[in-house]
Amino acid sequence: MNEVSLFRLYVLRAMYLFIVVGLGVYLWPDVLDPHKHWELMQGQASCMLAAFSLACVLGLRYPLQMLPVLLWEVTWKTLWLVIVALPQWRAGHLDEAMKATIFAVSMVVLVYLAIPWRYVFTHYVKARGDRWRPG
Repeated sequence: MNEVSLFRLYVLRAMYLFIVVGLGVYLWPDVLDPHKHWELMQGQASCMLAAFSLACVLGLRYPLQMLPVLLWEVTWKTLWLVIVALPQWRAGHLDEAMKATIFAVSMVVLVYLAIPWRYVFTHYVKARGDRWRPG
């Protein structure tokens, strides 16, 4: 019996494709613009997202092997929502830029839905880790 159904593999592939196309349209034109002036954090974040989109291309072919990339996406976006956005919202300090970012980052719910969590639990939590010593 296969651990992950073909349907779930296609859901994962659709998620990787969504990320690749979304970042391809939104991010890559700026990344490829030789005249773009980058602020330090904006440049770092853009390069990190560009690398993430390239890793997601591999996810189209190897959806299960590239799951750590989606787990990283879920982790950083969830942390940002809890550590940055939630306190700002509670304090009533949300400006339009923060609201737009919260909306974009909250799309992580789609990644949560796409990940086959039973597979993740079996292969990343329950399974024995790789050995630490020769032998």
